[in-house]
Amino acid sequence: MGDGSKKKAHVEKIKKAFKDKNWNEIKSADSWVIFKVMSEFVEGFEKLAKIGPCVSIFGSARTKPDHKYYKMAEEISAKLVRHGYGVITGGGPGIMEAGNKGAHSEKGKSVGLNIDLPFEQNNNIYIDQDKLINFDYFFVRKVMFVRYSQGFIVMPGGFGTLDEMFEALTLIQTHKIEKFPIVMVGKDYWSGLVDWLKNVLLTEKNISEADLDLFHLVETEEEAVEVIDKFYNEYKLSPNF
Repeated sequence: MGDGSKKKAHVEKIKKAFKDKNWNEIKSADSWVIFKVMSEFVEGFEKLAKIGPCVSIFGSARTKPDHKYYKMAEEISAKLVRHGYGVITGGGPGIMEAGNKGAHSEKGKSVGLNIDLPFEQNNNIYIDQDKLINFDYFFVRKVMFVRYSQGFIVMPGGFGTLDEMFEALTLIQTHKIEKFPIVMVGKDYWSGLVDWLKNVLLTEKNISEADLDLFHLVETEEEAVEVIDKFYNEYKLSPNF
């Protein structure tokens, strides 16, 4: 399909989405959505309430197995299991696969919160089959990550990775959830973003200086796990809200 055909198909899809509906049609559709959302919350709460302390690993679905960040995520995950944690990922390929693979290699809990996407995402083979949950709604999936993760390991990634990280930072900043460690791995990758937070957001007084302490920037696998361990030497492990 050429670029012109793709654009035309995209325009038709948008037109279809904005097609006029009467209020009864909208109300009926909304009712079904409510039940679907409820079912996803119920399944998530029931399964994840049983898994115990876990750390979530985020990062790009596009990272290949021979990439250094894939290997780092795999090793971080294995170390977390050896330190008594399970591992939660988004269930897909790339960094998510590396996280599940590391947990699986150490016979630890390997959880996958998979999202149904029209491209690139299928659940990886390293998830415990009784700990694989499939979601249609990003917002339900995000609740599960925040509620049942005792820490976030944020590997290099794209919009989805940034979305998860800033969601957690916002909830902690606004005291909607208890503080938990957020660890950004890879100084070369993240330092530009951190500089922007300091030089723009902080300078413009859109965040406070204390907000910069809500995350940790590290370079090695050992440092990443150390941040998690150090935090829970002081605080009790529990769901976040």
